[in-house]
Amino acid sequence: MSRKKNDNDAFGPCCSFCGRGLDEVIVVPGPDGASICEDCAHQAIEIAEEARRQSGELMGGAPKRHGKAKAAKPDASAAMGPVPSPQELKDFLDKYVIGHEATKKILSVAVHNHYRRLESSAAAAASDPEFADVEIEKSNILLIGPTGCGKTLFARSLAKFLKVPFAIGDATTLTEAGYVGEDVENVVRYLWQNADGDTERAARGIIYIDEIDKIASKTDNVSITRDVSGEGVQQALLKILEGTVCRFPPKGGRKHPDQEYIEVNTSNILFICGGAFVGLDKIIAERTGRNVIGYGANASGESEASTARGPLDVRPEDLVKFGLIPEFTGRLPVVTSMSELSEDDLVRVLTEPKNCLVKQYRKLLAMDHVDLEFAPEALRELAKAALARKTGARGLRAAMERIMTDVMYEGTGGQASRKVVVTAEMVKEGLK
Repeated sequence: MSRKKNDNDAFGPCCSFCGRGLDEVIVVPGPDGASICEDCAHQAIEIAEEARRQSGELMGGAPKRHGKAKAAKPDASAAMGPVPSPQELKDFLDKYVIGHEATKKILSVAVHNHYRRLESSAAAAASDPEFADVEIEKSNILLIGPTGCGKTLFARSLAKFLKVPFAIGDATTLTEAGYVGEDVENVVRYLWQNADGDTERAARGIIYIDEIDKIASKTDNVSITRDVSGEGVQQALLKILEGTVCRFPPKGGRKHPDQEYIEVNTSNILFICGGAFVGLDKIIAERTGRNVIGYGANASGESEASTARGPLDVRPEDLVKFGLIPEFTGRLPVVTSMSELSEDDLVRVLTEPKNCLVKQYRKLLAMDHVDLEFAPEALRELAKAALARKTGARGLRAAMERIMTDVMYEGTGGQASRKVVVTAEMVKEGLK
């Protein structure tokens, strides 16, 4: 039987809410003579959590919870606005990516269709009952191309234009659950973090998984050991690519039963996978019986700058022979191949995009009252140097940094306005 509150003096402190004392329950003393027992404290927390949940539902927010968070259901009403047309998407990509016209068209159509399928179909169903029960499946994208051709830039530019959360994952760090490395759920966690913890926004974002060719099966022969970073990762990615409720700890790390989980439905997340797939051109050549095929391949199998750099004619059976399992290739129905950037393309990369390197360095030096200018021959020499590095557009920044060191060391400082013209001779000397 619980004693009365006025019995504190005789039996020690008792709970100010239920009246029980220290001989029945742990009592924590508080200010002004008030105390609370552990049972009443837990009950108060539950009441506060329920009030917070109801308040969040009324305000349309996503209140924090203890325990397992509920998954965000795909909500078509949470669209980011009118879906841009394929022409609008391609026009935007033209401002940031040089070349790859066929890839731009394929990506624009695929992305438009993906976000169009997320819109509410109620009006269409009402006007045409024939499509009331038709559900459009998701079409993830596979980008194939040499390093530095713009695969990551494509995905980043699309997310920027659509104003949706974006995350990049590296397939080389992924392993099966339980092994040393990152679990595949981490790529979804990165997206959730970039969406500022908004599960509904994250469920409509874009995830780019780079180096996807590195998780190809290492061998065609049956092995007694598990391929935990190859075929094992492909198996683990299947449900996430197709659409499932992905559960992960908000702060990362390994899972354990008693911790809090965030749940994100991946059914409406657009996955774009990219990789160089070195050696895929030889597989295609065997299938077609052609010796000269793809980017940088000649009759002897060697790479030459003068050889045709057309995109590869990739088919699912080629990817399977490369080392991807058939179930994995089936979850990437949109496949496009990108060719290697030519010398002319690299010159355009230096000057035409909105965020091109020339504009970046001009802005940087303008802060020190220096007007920077590049001679056309200097740009051509930079493109040749980058082409020799065989790293695509990434080689441009390395070459630019090397020749700009002396210019920025000697040309900056002081308040007087100056002008610096970078010539072909300066580029040649700087790159020696």
